[in-house]
This record gives sequence, C-alpha cells and structure tokens, in this order.
Amino acid sequence: MVAKFAAKRAGWWIYRRRVPAEYADLDPRPFVKLSTKVRVGDDPACLVAGPIVDRLNREAEAYWAGLASGRVDAAAERYHEAVRRARARGFAYQSVRELADPSSAWLGDVLTRVEAVSQRSSTVAVADADAFLGGLEPPKLRISDLFEEFEKSQKVYLRDLAEDQKRKWRNPKLRALENLLKVIDDKPLLNLTREDAIEFRAWWQDRIVSEDMNADTANKDFGHINKMLKTLILERQLLMDTPFRELRFPKGAPPDRQAYDPAYVQDRLLPGLSGLNAEARAVVCVIAETGARLSEVCNARFILDHDVPHLSILADERKTKTWQSVREIPLVGVGLAAARAFPNGFPRYRHKADGLSGLVNHYLSDNGLRPSSQHTLYSLRHTFEDRLTAAEAPDKIAAALMGHKYHRPRYGTGPTLEQKQKWLQAVAYQVDMVF
Repeated sequence: MVAKFAAKRAGWWIYRRRVPAEYADLDPRPFVKLSTKVRVGDDPACLVAGPIVDRLNREAEAYWAGLASGRVDAAAERYHEAVRRARARGFAYQSVRELADPSSAWLGDVLTRVEAVSQRSSTVAVADADAFLGGLEPPKLRISDLFEEFEKSQKVYLRDLAEDQKRKWRNPKLRALENLLKVIDDKPLLNLTREDAIEFRAWWQDRIVSEDMNADTANKDFGHINKMLKTLILERQLLMDTPFRELRFPKGAPPDRQAYDPAYVQDRLLPGLSGLNAEARAVVCVIAETGARLSEVCNARFILDHDVPHLSILADERKTKTWQSVREIPLVGVGLAAARAFPNGFPRYRHKADGLSGLVNHYLSDNGLRPSSQHTLYSLRHTFEDRLTAAEAPDKIAAALMGHKYHRPRYGTGPTLEQKQKWLQAVAYQVDMVF
C-alpha cells in the first residue's frame, strides 16, 4: 500500500501534503513538498519511499506543533535579542562553545564578559548572561526559511520598489527555492553540503536535456540560491561557506530580438491597432515614438505645458533599471497625440505592464502584425534605436534617449530637450491616429 502522503513528481517519489487549516496562518505554504530521493522506476510499489514519506510527515507535524506553541519564533527572537544586546555593550556575540575554545577566545575577554554580567541588576542579569556569555544557540534555520530571512535583510532595497516590482523580485527566488526542495530534504541550512548542490545541478541537467530547456534558467536558480545563502551567512555570522558556488552551465545564445522595419510600423502596425482599447493603443504609440520601456510608459508622467512637451521618467514610485534610465524624452508625432489624449497617463495599466504586454502581443499575433515569432511589442524599442542610427544621431543623443550608459566620461548636463527634440522630429512617424 502506497504511503498516505506519497506522490509522484517528474519520475520521483515525493512527500506532498497540504498544510492543515489550523496551521495555515503560521505556515504560508499551500503544500509541503519534499523529495524522498527515490525514483519511481526503481521503487514502483513505494516500498522504499513509503517509510521515508512517513518520517517526513512526522517531522512536518512536529514543525507545525512547534509553530503553534510559539517555540520556533520565540527561540529565534531570543537569540537575535541576545546578539543585539551583546553588540550594544561592545561584545561580538559568541556561543559558550566558542568562548570555551582556547584557540578562539582570550581569557581576558571571558573575564570581562563575566564582570559585565555581575555589574547588572538581577532583573537583567539572566538576559545579559545569554548575551555576553553565549547562552543561546543560533536558531536552526531550515532551507524553507531561506527566502523569508533573506527578504528581511533587503528592506532598504525593497523600500524603493513598487508592488509589481517586488513581485517580480520575489517570484524567481521563491521558484528557485521550490525547485531545490524538490531535490533535497528541508534540512537546517548549516547541514547543506556540496553534495546537495551537485545533486541539484544534476537534476537541472536532466531537465535541460530531457525538456530541451535553456541552461540560463538553471543558472538563475543557482544564482538566486547562492546570493540568498551568502547574504545570510554574512548577516547571521553562520559558520559555513555557500556550497552553491561555481555550478553554472555554459551560457546559451542570447535571444534574438528582432526589430520591426520602420516602414512596416508606419504603414501596417500603427494603423492596425484600431481593435485595441484606446489606452492600450496610446501606450503602443508612445513606445513607438520614444523608445521607452513598457513599464516606463505604463507609469508615464507627461509634461505637456512646456516649450518641449515630454515624457518624464523618474525614480519615484518605481525603482528604475539603472540611473541612466532617469531621463526626459520629447514627445513628437503619434506619441504626442497619445499623450494629449491621456494627459494624466494610463491609470488602467499603472503598475500592470506584464498584463498589457500579454494583451498587445496576443493582439499583434491574432491580427497578423508579427512578421515572425521574434517580433514583439518590445521590438518597437529596438526599432526606435535603429531609426536613430539610420538618421545618424550622435551616440550621446541616442544613449540619452534610450536610457543607456554613454561609454565616455560624463561632463556637463547632457543633451537638452531641444536637442533631443530635433532628432526625434526627424524620425517621427507620419500617421493619423484616433484615441
């Protein structure tokens, strides 16, 4: 009889169980999925994997019981408070074991710590003893805790991101962690080994070959996990080295992003947008005339009461890709017409660039406006760059408009709006659009 919580996944037996409703507010995972490291082909009746599944289930239930009683979070908080308390008094936190090791601690340092505890009142002496004399062991963080703890360490970076940017930042890291837990048990971080990392790489290698996947997908997983581990090792002073170094596969060829022919954009693509809703149609027109990224236009700020009407891209609610991305782009042609039709920007698609990208690309496909599978909405940005090149615009002008790094020393304030407007007017599309 197959174990109650045994399931098959990608040819392997795994432990799979929905988090019980009574623990759902404590454990955010909808399901717990852990590998048994037993192939279905080697154990079709689940005779070997079954006892492993039962053991994993007992461990999961013990973990949930610990969460419910508050022991996990309380122990972690006590430890971190001890570290903070030690640092406040000028001590580096060291465990009892480290302080007792003659090779890692001076006797004078230990005596100083004891004296510091003895000088405190009885109400705080116990807490000080934990802090100064290493009375608490670090909480045993598990692999499944990795992202949550890493996210806590990134508060300064995350404060500048909009909600959709935070989602894009979180998802690949969570996906990498989910993939890792398909291969190895949810063990304490300190128990991670190089063998675990090599096993994860072997799992990815099998997928790349059998499913004809891009090796860069695996490399991203390795990079995310390695970065999260390195950050926690540094911040938590964990006595370990990351085992996920030097796992990357050779890079594949970069995707071929095809630019539209400018004549095709003017004669077919722009006139063919009539079936899109007015806001979506206007967004495409602004991209075509400014070369701005879709997310930049979806969150557009138009300055129309100016001698040179322009799109202002600032790092306000969203974190820009690079500092060069903060720029002003004059509005001309159908881009200016679109901005005048929607002077307050595009509220329907604010912070929703991914959804609009799917909508427009499907529309282009359904209406025969993608000459090849490599032509997408993003191709209009490449077309914009090609048009500047064909007009022989100076590299500094092109870089300032595209938001690219200009590979020469930076002097002065850069091209003016009037200078940029001159070049954009020279390449503007001549199409009448109705919004």
